[in-house]
Amino acid sequence: MTAWLVLAVGDERQHGGNDGYDDNPRTHYSWDSTVPNHGKIAVGDVIALWDKKELIGVSVIHAIDTAVEQKTVYFCPECRKADFKRRTRLTPACRCNKCGALFDEPGSKVKTVTTYRSRHGRTWIDGRGLLTGRQLRALCDSPDSQLSMRSARWEKLRDALLATEGADQVSTLAGRERLPIPGGHRTVQTKARIGQPQFRERLLQEQGELCAITGPAPACVLEAAHLYSYADSGEHHDFGGLLLRRDIHRLFDLGHLAIDPATGLLDAADSLDAYPDYVRLHGQKPAYELQVGHRVWLAEHWYSHRSASIPAPRAVADSEAVNSARS
Repeated sequence: MTAWLVLAVGDERQHGGNDGYDDNPRTHYSWDSTVPNHGKIAVGDVIALWDKKELIGVSVIHAIDTAVEQKTVYFCPECRKADFKRRTRLTPACRCNKCGALFDEPGSKVKTVTTYRSRHGRTWIDGRGLLTGRQLRALCDSPDSQLSMRSARWEKLRDALLATEGADQVSTLAGRERLPIPGGHRTVQTKARIGQPQFRERLLQEQGELCAITGPAPACVLEAAHLYSYADSGEHHDFGGLLLRRDIHRLFDLGHLAIDPATGLLDAADSLDAYPDYVRLHGQKPAYELQVGHRVWLAEHWYSHRSASIPAPRAVADSEAVNSARS
């Protein structure tokens, strides 16, 4: 997980000879596309703000606002580089860090930039007095960097903070379940099963709104389950499918639920012992009357999954004996 050490020094904050940024450390931090690493910070990253002397505070970014604006940038009139400092006590007022030129008025131009503003007020922790500037620099991926936005590993920053008096607050922030989860969408390529809608429609016509194992259920939660690996065959075989509730379908595919071809009764693997609703299915007859064709495919499923990776089937004398033993 990435953390960012970002410089926030109020009116003294400068980069590339610009007019500064509108920051409020407790709620938001601003930068633009002229700043190195500008596009790398993401929602969900930890942001640690400092003022060169010590940590100001730390939080998690829950949103980043962007815009396109016109910005005035300033540069050295000799070498035209933006790396210069304004001096408050000396004259001339500016000195270029690149070529050493001294001047009172820098050159300027207007350019189009992308602006960014983090929003991180929800989980803000005040950091004054916890870590010094020297300690923070040492935590960065590049400790000698002079950039205003420097990357670091959250784990290293977290451990350093947990060793301070602010450990209780940091432990709350460190809980991964409390960190905002990045959202959005991305495009992926997937294989579509040709004929799957027609296969399901046929099963609904034959079977009705009925989970073959547990009984009546709304059509919206019933899935057309193949009794064999469709990924291997790519075919929809007659008697090769049953309607199953979504959770039952998943357990069936994994072999945690199966039908014993010798008895025609349901078998729940030991892995389900902690879940009474599934344990009750053990030794029961399926809700749907199976055909001979179904039993052929179910036998293949049984022998495929009842191996070393899935507990062996329990011996079933009759459903009453099983229910008595498991109650």
